Amino acid sequence: MTRGEPVSKPSTVLVTGGAGFLGSHACVDLLDHGYEVIVVDDYSHSSPRVLQRLERIAGRFVGAVYELDVRDRRALSAVFDRHAVDAVVHCAGLRSVSASTRMPVEYYDSNVGATTSLLQAMDEHGVRHLVFSSSCAVYGDAGPGPLDESTPVRPMSPYAASKWACEQILADVCRRRPDYTVLCLRYTNPAGAHPSGLLGPDPPGEPDNLLPSLARVAGGRRELLRVFGDDYPTRDGTTVRDYLHIMDAVGAYRLALDHLGDATGMHVFNLGLGEGRSVLEVVAAFSRATGWRVPYEVGPRRPGDVAELVADAGAVARAWGWRPTRGLDDMCRDAWRFQQLNPYGYGESERTPSPPGRCD
Repeated sequence: MTRGEPVSKPSTVLVTGGAGFLGSHACVDLLDHGYEVIVVDDYSHSSPRVLQRLERIAGRFVGAVYELDVRDRRALSAVFDRHAVDAVVHCAGLRSVSASTRMPVEYYDSNVGATTSLLQAMDEHGVRHLVFSSSCAVYGDAGPGPLDESTPVRPMSPYAASKWACEQILADVCRRRPDYTVLCLRYTNPAGAHPSGLLGPDPPGEPDNLLPSLARVAGGRRELLRVFGDDYPTRDGTTVRDYLHIMDAVGAYRLALDHLGDATGMHVFNLGLGEGRSVLEVVAAFSRATGWRVPYEVGPRRPGDVAELVADAGAVARAWGWRPTRGLDDMCRDAWRFQQLNPYGYGESERTPSPPGRCD
């Protein structure tokens, strides 16, 4: 295949952050659908053990794996030298809203720096097709949803602002380079785990996301769940989010690769279930799905959080036929299965801790 031509399968796809939560599930889905996959990851927020697991699930080997920081332009360029990459799925970067409020410079450096470094390497090697992992967090405090792609962007955290900055860079590149195609996917809150229980969320330290936190409490790794604020203008006072099963999310990433040849330029799509669930509603759903009552305490609001964020994914449904097929109960069930099979995540453990009291 000549680089720069529309992608057709089988093709070679470089996945940045391919050992992370989103990236690893994307790799499994791509391998399942005949793509050759090259992974780059520095393992700062992931584990190299993930690669063996995703290969076990897919029944195929990853084409090549490189331990590197995407911001290292020389090392990244060497990867493109070795492989005829047809397209890139860019998942690398930092993704915690609350952490970004404490480390804004690190977030801009990581997320924006990785994107510009990647663009330079792509440009030098004639690669013109990119699927970018963005976030519906760019909409900020836009009010009750569902929000579509025409909603004005109002990022409320450095994380969201860094994603928006990357989108602006990519849009400018596409305006000035008409041979580029960028599909920008703004996802909501990816949750759950691979149904096999072999892949799932294993963030270092204390997780910022709700379902991994619930699973760790139910698994005995944490004493209780901390709910950040119950005085928001929502139905029960806790924040409302649109949770999307990780397998539905990465299915959209694979479809994006299938549609890279539709039209050049930058195209933005929301990914979400289109249904908002409050923190307490998710706690109740997790208890129903797993049979474990999760204790929690309410604390002050967390910087950067907005009251409600629900996505309208109608545009991608009309363009590609993508629609989520899994609900919140599926996310809770799969997150709990991963926790049960991996009580200490991808690390080694001598014993499985006892979970807290079972629901009546």
